Amino acid sequence: MRFEIMRLDDINGTPVDTTVVDAASVNRIVQQAAAIGQRLWIRPAETAAS
Repeated sequence: MRFEIMRLDDINGTPVDTTVVDAASVNRIVQQAAAIGQRLWIRPAETAAS
């Protein structure tokens, strides 16, 4: 499963950076964000119909 992770602006909470990662990478990114107090929004990535 893939997830879309958006880094949020500290002032108004708007997304400033978006990336799509696999499930194995989510924990590492969350740990890094928590270490510096960064806000994230994580949701399942939309998949293209096959």
